[in-house]
Amino acid sequence: MVQFPTTLLRAALIACAVSVLPAASGVTIETALAHEFKAGALTLNHPWTRATAKGAEMGGGFVTIVNAGNEADRLIGGSFALAGRTEVHEMTMDGDVMKMRQLEGGLAIPAGSTVELKPGSYHLMFMKLTAPLEAGATVKGSLVFEKAGEVPVEFAVEAISAKAKDSKAGGHGAMPMGGAGMKHGG
Repeated sequence: MVQFPTTLLRAALIACAVSVLPAASGVTIETALAHEFKAGALTLNHPWTRATAKGAEMGGGFVTIVNAGNEADRLIGGSFALAGRTEVHEMTMDGDVMKMRQLEGGLAIPAGSTVELKPGSYHLMFMKLTAPLEAGATVKGSLVFEKAGEVPVEFAVEAISAKAKDSKAGGHGAMPMGGAGMKHGG
């Protein structure tokens, strides 16, 4: 009987799982490991949302969009399997009041740039949720672009306390979804 060191056996099992599971689920290894989706020159990195409390009617969607092309595009909408509708929003602060508004014309994605939808900034708003969002789940949806069209994605549902890392400051941003201190609209 041949015996292998535990670490070598563990590494072999992980390698097998990484190569077999994505193929069995119809997801490419690139998507399974990086959780990214591509449409032409656009790369959509790690679409995610937060878990919600039972009875919540809204949720936020976040993603980093990289436009490696020479032509600008525009995020004009999306879909989320557990929401009645999905809108592109912007959140700003006016003194101590958080204001959120729908971006009627969508969100510009300039050529050669990265646009981050994150808590406390640009985001997707999932309206009229039909079920609570549970941490650890994935929810099918799509992002709709003016030029790239509809791009199917899966949103990873993270903990209700999840925060987006602020790449510039090394800190974190947060946006509560309970509605306290928030003015929604115009």
